[in-house]
Amino acid sequence: MKFIYHLILFTILFSSCKDDSILEDPVLPVLKIENIEVEEGNIDQIVSFSVKLEGENLTNVVVNYNTIEQTAIDSLDFERTFGQLIFAPNETEKIVELSILGDQLNETTESFDFILLNPINATMENNRATISILDDDDGNSNNLTIPLIGYTTPNTYAGMNLVWSDEFNDGTLNESYWTHEIGNGSSGWGNNELQYYKAENTYFALDEYMVIEAKEENESGFDYTSSRLVSQDKFEFKYGRVDIRAALPKGRGLWPALWMLGANFDTAGWPACGEIDIMEMLGHQNNIVHGTVHFGADFSQHSFVGASRLSPSGNTFDEAFHVFSLVWEEDHIQILVDDILYSEVVPSDLNGQPWPFNEEFFFIFNVAVGGNWPGSPNDATVFPQRMIVDYVRVFQ
Repeated sequence: MKFIYHLILFTILFSSCKDDSILEDPVLPVLKIENIEVEEGNIDQIVSFSVKLEGENLTNVVVNYNTIEQTAIDSLDFERTFGQLIFAPNETEKIVELSILGDQLNETTESFDFILLNPINATMENNRATISILDDDDGNSNNLTIPLIGYTTPNTYAGMNLVWSDEFNDGTLNESYWTHEIGNGSSGWGNNELQYYKAENTYFALDEYMVIEAKEENESGFDYTSSRLVSQDKFEFKYGRVDIRAALPKGRGLWPALWMLGANFDTAGWPACGEIDIMEMLGHQNNIVHGTVHFGADFSQHSFVGASRLSPSGNTFDEAFHVFSLVWEEDHIQILVDDILYSEVVPSDLNGQPWPFNEEFFFIFNVAVGGNWPGSPNDATVFPQRMIVDYVRVFQ
């Protein structure tokens, strides 16, 4: 009997000691993140993203974080951020600042992910949240759409050197290359044009494109504004190949042009200085471009020779980028679109008038509104309209 009693007592004591030695696992606090939506805006902005800690935390909680591209692109739509968060005891929330990059592009909703990594002293309910960037340019008359398709040309040609170019990727106008011409000129720049040119209508998109914007707004007594850039006295040249990649505006009354005047314009006057129109387009015929040269010993003898070309791709010139080119040699001018020659001029085409095209010339880029050739805008013309220039390159 004593033996049985001692055995029972030993079993009870052993069981009691064993139960006391078992320590329950602590209940760890939980890290939580949630999807958010932000409006893109036209300028860069900082938005706050919350990382929460739920439950009792009696010691420091540490977790790493990172942002990951999805349809939104790092440095284009947002700025990547990463780091480490440390929650002190009883701290329940940390805020991470996210940089959202604004623009005036008409885009679909884009997104990137915020992820949590390697938690210490905590668990995670979920380690990934989506930040959706809602495009707010839809339906906004000021939105800018950059075509995603189009023709392009190489930056090298056999037997030629790239002697000058502007890729428009500095986010600002290179004033060592270009000057803004301001105002309405004389008699609407000689064409009864309706716009007032000002510098503010030139801006840059994505640090990659120069935009000349025509607006319907009052300025100095005129109903429209736009921009006109010249390289006069800054870059002038003779002969070579010119490539200009651009997308064009549309609508009646719009008149975009990429062209050149003789460097002796101030002394010889027009048209004796010569004019080479690498590209002109009428906005109501936005599937046709024109390549023309103007000449004449004086204004009374002004004449021109040129040709026109339908869009080679079938796209209208606002729907895609095209490359407008000049191949210029002594006594020989060729004008091309997307490497297709469509306008060619030699001295015999000038009907005895002086050939002014063996001298230096400078560039002019502009979007006119109205004037003798395109006529005035009408009720169907939508503003603003834009010429978007990707690059201009000169090879010799």
